[in-house]
Amino acid sequence: MRQSFLQNGSQKYNGERSSLSAWLATAQGAYVLGWERVQFDSAVEDVFGYRAVQVGLPEVDFLRQNRIQFRFTLALEPGAAVAADPLQLPLESQSLDLVALPHVLEFHASPHEVLREAERVLRPEGQIVVSGFNTASLWRLRQLTPFLEKHGAPWDAHFIGLLRLRDWLRVLGFELNGGKFGCYVPPFAAQVWLERFAFMDKAGARWWPVLGGVYVVRAVKRVAGLRLVTPAWRRERARRRALSPVTQRTHKNGHRHSNGR
Repeated sequence: MRQSFLQNGSQKYNGERSSLSAWLATAQGAYVLGWERVQFDSAVEDVFGYRAVQVGLPEVDFLRQNRIQFRFTLALEPGAAVAADPLQLPLESQSLDLVALPHVLEFHASPHEVLREAERVLRPEGQIVVSGFNTASLWRLRQLTPFLEKHGAPWDAHFIGLLRLRDWLRVLGFELNGGKFGCYVPPFAAQVWLERFAFMDKAGARWWPVLGGVYVVRAVKRVAGLRLVTPAWRRERARRRALSPVTQRTHKNGHRHSNGR
């Protein structure tokens, strides 16, 4: 039986602004957020349907480029349209076409269960977009360095490697259909140092692409045996076209002949 993470994390999820939200307002966080918003824009702009939800970070619109009319945010933080536990979404099964999870998994005590809940509410062929910190990066090395501060976001998060995330998604029936690594600049706190090492973003994307500090991936929910059923009138029209005679011109006298009876 599932148990809400509120029992173990009520102080963190009691309607107060998350530490990650505060970190995103810093120079270091703004650097990551700027890159991620571009990736989310690209990932969601061609996803269509009727309903889309962003779980977490309600103060940032990660679905701004999506064309689905009914979009809303869900979180236990101020500003969310729906106040709810990501582990127990108050939504019907197979009711959504798009779910965005910006850094939700690594700040949750049960990330796999959160993914399972996202799978439950997604329709077949629905899309999920996930962002996270890369375990094979300078950002992870910063987190592991003994003498550096570990309190506060993002260093108190449980980084999830992309290979591990991919395995979780596969178990739940998802198939990756897009993704990208980014943020190759070392995790400097000062804006001046982030700007001085900005050249590493282009170099990293070319020479060591899998070592970016963060990643954004998109996956589609596959359902075994699912087949698109077309209307009967469409199948009948296709059958008539296949049986209709085809007229051709001859090169000698210009008369038309029919290949049908």
